[in-house]
Amino acid sequence: MNLQSAVEQVLFGGSIEDKLLDLSEFDLKFSLTPTKKEILPGRNKSIEFSKEQIKFPRAGSFHLKEKRALALHFFANHELLAIEMMAAALLMFPDLTESFKKNLVSTIKDEQKHFLLYRKRMNQLGVDFGDYPLNDFFWRQFASIKSPEEFYALVALTFESANLDFAIYYRDIFGEVEDLECQKIMSIVLEDEIKHVARGRSFLESQVDPKELWNYYQSLLPDKITPARSKGIKFFDEPRLKAGLSPEFISSQRDYRDQFKVTKRKEWD
Repeated sequence: MNLQSAVEQVLFGGSIEDKLLDLSEFDLKFSLTPTKKEILPGRNKSIEFSKEQIKFPRAGSFHLKEKRALALHFFANHELLAIEMMAAALLMFPDLTESFKKNLVSTIKDEQKHFLLYRKRMNQLGVDFGDYPLNDFFWRQFASIKSPEEFYALVALTFESANLDFAIYYRDIFGEVEDLECQKIMSIVLEDEIKHVARGRSFLESQVDPKELWNYYQSLLPDKITPARSKGIKFFDEPRLKAGLSPEFISSQRDYRDQFKVTKRKEWD
């Protein structure tokens, strides 16, 4: 199996085992070509996307192990979606440099690690992945991506940026209910997400004057996505500074307001 086949297995394969294939074992100098298949993730029936909507559990309910398990189920699906989006990016952009491929493959490996950590703890709490409906929100936004710049704006500086906040917020919530294993997992995720945001920031700054990054970033987002999606329930400067974002960018991100309801939902407090 070469890198092309391996990446296609991660994206189009239907099983969890397909998604967890270690791409770092393959020759990254191999030239990838756009796939002839439609860019859609393969999912077996047990992990297929569902139109059924379920609510993320309120933080005040995390003393109940089933609510913690449900939260981890949401997080694990986000990791699986990230794996699929990054595998798709490898196939969508034929002129990838070896450095670009290396960064994506490294990030995929981190996301696979996160998924396994979430699934293991979820199993300990009595839930298996696929026991609850799985949404495809991230993928639906990804479907409009047309360039590596748009990819990094959406995935790294939006979705993964928000996860900087969520990782800290839920790390502390898990700590309050004395679930030290979940708390440890969120700390691991946080450190990796800082690296991922840094990779996106570095790539975009290679395309534009860093002083113009905020405006450039906004120009690259899909129509229905705004910088509000790049923030969590509470906003934290420190991980963004560690990711190399400028104080000016961070201030613009923190102060950004729109009508995005999730950042305004009172029940998250």
